[in-house]
Amino acid sequence: MSGMSLCLAVFVVLLSSAGATAQSPLVDELQTVATSYHHDPARLDAIRHGLDQTIKTDSRVEHLIALARVSFIWGDIRATTDDQKVDAYDRGRQVAKRVIELEPKNVEARFWYALNTARWGQTKGVVRSLVLLPMVQEEIQVILQLDPMFTPVYALAGHVLYEVPGLLGGDLKKAEAMFRKGLEQDPQFTAMRVGLAKTLLKLGRVAEARQELQAVLNEKAPSNPADWQLRDLQEARTLLKSAQGES
Repeated sequence: MSGMSLCLAVFVVLLSSAGATAQSPLVDELQTVATSYHHDPARLDAIRHGLDQTIKTDSRVEHLIALARVSFIWGDIRATTDDQKVDAYDRGRQVAKRVIELEPKNVEARFWYALNTARWGQTKGVVRSLVLLPMVQEEIQVILQLDPMFTPVYALAGHVLYEVPGLLGGDLKKAEAMFRKGLEQDPQFTAMRVGLAKTLLKLGRVAEARQELQAVLNEKAPSNPADWQLRDLQEARTLLKSAQGES
């Protein structure tokens, strides 16, 4: 997964943490901040720190999953150095793995474990990324088997299939299918649509790609307003501009 673009990250904040209750205010707050962090990114710092402290005395599954989730988001949004990113993703994968050990069929835990691991390996370098690739691919298959309606996994699967060389399991046609399946479940998942557009561009289907990119620009109710505002719009505009002269 060397060179995996930021698109891998943008879909993750669409998830809802299972079991959030009034007794877990940090989990509840993360539900809101995960899709509105563009208004106050620093809230991610406080939530991450608070959850890290909370699990020392209350390691309920919902707290562990929330920490895995915010660790990933923080690594992408707030970390300013590779060391900070590596630490955040590693923390996320560690706590997610604790949940998997307790609840092997917990789809969210497996997702955050796979995603944090993928980003951790990517940040560490090409060799580490390739070593971890089979595990990430295996987790994707497990999640799909456990819950085929778990929409974010299609974005993860699509980006892995898009980024990875064919000899290691990459496949643009399969990537397209994954992105389209995800969009069937959530048409406003703009990061998923950007991933589809990039795949179509690589397949040489420029007109179709431009249509998808324009749909991102025209979206009135994105599933994740923060991602749409800060990432998807910019990437869609850049890709659309580069495709303007192509046939």
